[in-house]
Amino acid sequence: MMKVLVCVIALWGVAGGARSCGESRRVYGEKHGLNTAPNTHISGEHLRLCPRDYTCCSSLMEDTLAQQSEADFLSAVQDTSQFLLTTFTQRHHKFDEFFQEMMDVAEKSMNQMFTQTYGHLYTQNALIFKQLFSDLRRFYTGGRVSLAEVLSDFWAGLVERVFALINPQYQFSEDYLECVSKHAEQLRPFGDVPHKLYIQVSRALTAARSLVQSLAAGRDIVNKATKLMVRSECIRALMRQWFCPLCRGLPSLKPCHSLCLNVMKGCLANQVELDSEWNNFIDALMAVVEKLGGPFHFELAADSIAVKVSEGIMYMQENSITISAKVFQGCGIPRPTPARNKRSSKERDGKRAFRTYSAEEKPTTALGTNLDRLVEELQERLRPMKGFWVALPHTICNDERKTADVTNEDRCWNGQTRGRYLPSVTADGLVNQINNPEMEVDVTRPDVKTRQLIMELRVAVNRLKHAQNGRDMDLIDSDVEAGSGSGVGAEVGERFSDDWPAYGSFSPPRNTLPVDESSRPRDELRDTPTNKRKRLNGRAQSDAAKLLPCVVPFLLLLTVCFSLSSSCGL
Repeated sequence: MMKVLVCVIALWGVAGGARSCGESRRVYGEKHGLNTAPNTHISGEHLRLCPRDYTCCSSLMEDTLAQQSEADFLSAVQDTSQFLLTTFTQRHHKFDEFFQEMMDVAEKSMNQMFTQTYGHLYTQNALIFKQLFSDLRRFYTGGRVSLAEVLSDFWAGLVERVFALINPQYQFSEDYLECVSKHAEQLRPFGDVPHKLYIQVSRALTAARSLVQSLAAGRDIVNKATKLMVRSECIRALMRQWFCPLCRGLPSLKPCHSLCLNVMKGCLANQVELDSEWNNFIDALMAVVEKLGGPFHFELAADSIAVKVSEGIMYMQENSITISAKVFQGCGIPRPTPARNKRSSKERDGKRAFRTYSAEEKPTTALGTNLDRLVEELQERLRPMKGFWVALPHTICNDERKTADVTNEDRCWNGQTRGRYLPSVTADGLVNQINNPEMEVDVTRPDVKTRQLIMELRVAVNRLKHAQNGRDMDLIDSDVEAGSGSGVGAEVGERFSDDWPAYGSFSPPRNTLPVDESSRPRDELRDTPTNKRKRLNGRAQSDAAKLLPCVVPFLLLLTVCFSLSSSCGL
């Protein structure tokens, strides 16, 4: 009799243990408290999301766990994308800091070297060099500045100053120096140095600006894409896979891997649509980064500014006789300088005032950071970013804390009970979610937010592709149309104004395409000795003078015709 009683008590204990909610209460209580958690299974008729069998969840528990499933999902997306956000944020800061510092170092080094070499000749004309770097910084930071116009104005201002220095025996008025700079493109006083500097600086600066802008764009796009508005269908599916096992009294049972994939592909269907344009964006970034470490090397371009300017000055000084002869024929012979006291040796021998710089004198960055190393680090971080969005569901489901291992398909939660998950895993992409067994997804088109992000990616890709060719997307037209007073725009078909006389062998050939000089205003900030109002008045008087020989005979003819008609009684 005692043996039978023991067996009955044992069987009752087993049955009671199977219906116990102790483990579910413990897991739930760690985060939410135990006030609403039952001690044993209760009827599940009140459940809205989980199977309505006997359950360990009250209605309040189910609602609470649904909210937790949404929070866990958002946290998983944020954790998985943190690598992207961190990379774009940190690399943007590092590259921007490096480029800004390189500009400061280049300007400081030029100032030191030119002060040591040219002395007072440089310091009294330093403003045009300061303005050059100011304009270059303005372009880099996103200002609507044409690099062609910036460099054109710089060389035009420089030719006026250098021409006066290599001809100290003459006095030059503002109008005369304006004539010199006006024909600087034809004179080519600095040889091909302006064109070489323009190519090098424009390519490097445009690529640097596009890279920094695109890194900021990548950061913002990732930030927006991962701030999800979770749909109700997604929340229900997340709840079913992650917390319905707890409601069944099996809190340690993880969802099957295939179940997780279908849920995540449905919840992230819109984000996956970013993948194609995202891959184009990463490819374009990689291409520009490679150019910055190679032919568009920013360090070399910044370092070369002082060297190239020095070479240009040296070229003009070495060819001063030929250049001066052309100017005197085109602009007239200036007035001689009044007799002065004995000049210094540097004034008598202008060649001692100018020289070029060796490679050892090139400025170096104060950052202690090498551009090649920055480029290499960024390339290493960009490579694994391709395919991120299409792989996002797989990445989340590969987390062993969230999902059962793929080798454990028979002992996982299949959405209803413990066992194998039978439905097939849907293919990637929004349109394929029409067959998703875990939720209904609108497959007609991506949502508004995703379409906006796709457009932002396309704009960024377009900017980067132009930068690969050394072109600024925002200023392509103005750069093509902009001329250079000293050789920068020599390839865009410009010619010089018609008042330049064709005097013998000193008159160089002209191109065939006319250019409207009035459409190319000079930078108002450029430090030149020319008074803009005088230039405009002078040009107006010049134009009137040209028209006068034609207008006077025409007026005389009208007077004669009027007299004849009056005498004939007409």
